[in-house]
Amino acid sequence: MPYRIKFRRRRENKTNYSKRKIFIISGKIRFCVRRSNKYILVQFIKPAIQGDITLLAVNSMKLKKYGWPFSCKNLPAAYLTGYLAGLKALKHGIKEAVLDIGLRTPTKGNRIFAVVKGAIDAGLEIPVGEEVLPSEERIKGSHIVEYFKILKEKGEHEKRFSAYVKNNLNIEEIQNYFEKVKSEIFEKIGAKNVSS
Repeated sequence: MPYRIKFRRRRENKTNYSKRKIFIISGKIRFCVRRSNKYILVQFIKPAIQGDITLLAVNSMKLKKYGWPFSCKNLPAAYLTGYLAGLKALKHGIKEAVLDIGLRTPTKGNRIFAVVKGAIDAGLEIPVGEEVLPSEERIKGSHIVEYFKILKEKGEHEKRFSAYVKNNLNIEEIQNYFEKVKSEIFEKIGAKNVSS
């Protein structure tokens, strides 16, 4: 049997064509979650013959606008990004989507599933098993506070959390910031969806 060269995007680890075919045949809007070194990107993509159409995109950088002072790539930020994306999607008339994580391996309770949990809590319908979603404690950042306390006992917290120390942020208040930002997002975007 002769050797067949894989498609270019498969060789570059950008596209899984067997999954893509399933997404296109379904005709449903894809809820795409992508991570970079600093941010999390959520896109709602509709398949079309001429090429995929991005209906809505939300970057975790937008959380700064709502008062989020911490990292834009941690688990609480991932949840808030999903929550923001879910509310904006409902505002644009998108009520359901299917999860597309690209070539990433799904791991229970990771940031990708935190984004999904945020979107589901906003009111979006995304088929996903409850067992893979992170717990409420992790979503609110309790694991970050515990890790900070361990490092503080050893005296290594200033090295690992140097940006927070430099900006005089109290990491032990991350759960309060989380609740404040979540309610701020709901007031600015979600309240309009409920009233209309």
